Amino acid sequence: MSRKRSRLAHEEEMSSKLLEAGSGEVANGGSSLERSSQTSSDLAQSLRMAAPFSTDPEAVAERERISYGRIPRAVALSGTASRKVRVYSDGIYDMFHQGHARQLQQAKTVFPNVYLIVGVCSDQLTHSRKGRTVMTEDERYEAVRHCRYVDEVVRDAPWEYDEEFLEKHKIDFLAHDDIPYTTEDCEDTYAMIKAKDMFVATERTEGVSTSDIVARIVRDYDIYVRRNLARGYSAKELNVSFLNEKKFRLQNKMDELKDKGKKVMTNIGEKRVDILTKWEEKSRELIDAFLLLFGPDGRLSNIWNESKGRLMQALSQPPSPRSSPPPSENGDPPSPSPTHRGSASPPPPKSRRCDALWEQQADGSSSDGAGESEEAVQRQLTDDGSDDSDEEYQDTSPYL
Repeated sequence: MSRKRSRLAHEEEMSSKLLEAGSGEVANGGSSLERSSQTSSDLAQSLRMAAPFSTDPEAVAERERISYGRIPRAVALSGTASRKVRVYSDGIYDMFHQGHARQLQQAKTVFPNVYLIVGVCSDQLTHSRKGRTVMTEDERYEAVRHCRYVDEVVRDAPWEYDEEFLEKHKIDFLAHDDIPYTTEDCEDTYAMIKAKDMFVATERTEGVSTSDIVARIVRDYDIYVRRNLARGYSAKELNVSFLNEKKFRLQNKMDELKDKGKKVMTNIGEKRVDILTKWEEKSRELIDAFLLLFGPDGRLSNIWNESKGRLMQALSQPPSPRSSPPPSENGDPPSPSPTHRGSASPPPPKSRRCDALWEQQADGSSSDGAGESEEAVQRQLTDDGSDDSDEEYQDTSPYL
C-alpha cells in the first residue's frame, strides 16, 4: 500500500508540474513546456546509459551546439537562461562512495537547469600531488560516469585551471567544497575562479571519506587478508609472507571449527530430547550386558570358578597313608578306619597266634611230625618280625 500511495503522489506531482508548464506556455510562448520536456528526456537518457566522455561524439555535439557566453549567477539562479548552465566539478573520486555522490548531487541541483561536467585526475598526476590511490584511473572514470547526476566526464583533468580549459569545455561555474587547496605556486587553486564569480560551494559529508575507508582497511588488515586467502587469493597477490600466510590460514581453520561447533550445539539443542532418550536406552542395554558378563553370577565368574577348581585339583598332591593304630589293652584288634576300607587287614597279635597254634596241635597231629611242629611253634613264638638274624628269611605262617 505504501508503494502504491507513493506512486500516486508522484503522478499527482508530475501532473501539477505539467499543468504549471502548460500555463507557463501560454505566458511565455511555449518555452517552459519545451524546457520541461527536455529535462525529462535528459533524465530518462541518464538512467538508460552511462555519461559520455568529453571526447565522445555525444559530448562533442552537445558542446558545439551551444554558443558560449558565460551565464551570470543571477540568471542561472532564476532559471531563465537560454541553455543549460554548464557546471564543472573535479576530484580524485578514489573508492567512489556516498560522499562523492552527495557532492555531485549538490553540483547538479545548484541551479534549476544544469549540465554537469566532472573532471577526474589521472594516476600520474594524483600520485605526484596527493599519493597512491586504491583504484586505477580507468576504474575511477567508470565509477563516476555511472553516477546518475553526471552528464559528461573529462579524463585526465588538470590540477589547476586556466582560461583555455574553461573556454574549451564552455564552463559557466565550478562547484567544489569551500576549502582552500594550496600548491607550491599559490595558496588556493580556486582563487582565479572565485575572482571571476564562477565558484559555487558544496558541502562535504562528514564521517566518510576515502582516507577513512583506507584507515579501516589498515586497521582490519588481518581480517581482510584472511578473507581473501579463503576466497582463493595467493600470498603473492596479497603481498603476505610465508609465515603470515600459514598463520592466517590456521586462524581460518580455527574459525571454521568454531562455526561447526556452534552449529552442532544448535542442532543438539533442537534434538536434545531424542538424543537423551536414545542414550538412556543404549546405556541400559550396556549395563545389562556388562552385569551378565562381569556380575557375581555372570558367565566370566562361573568360568573362573570352574577353572580355578580344576587348577587347584591338578596342583594338589594325594594324602600319604597312615600307620595302623596300636592294639587295645584287652587284645582286641582295632576297628578299621573308614578312610582305609580298601586296604589289607592288620595281622593278629602274637598272643592270638599262639592260641591258634596250640589249638591246632591239640586237634591231633601225627607223632611223626611232632618234632617238626614243636620246632615250628618255637620259631613262631620267638619270631618278632625283625630281620636281624637272617635277611633272606620269609615268614610262611598262614596268619601273615
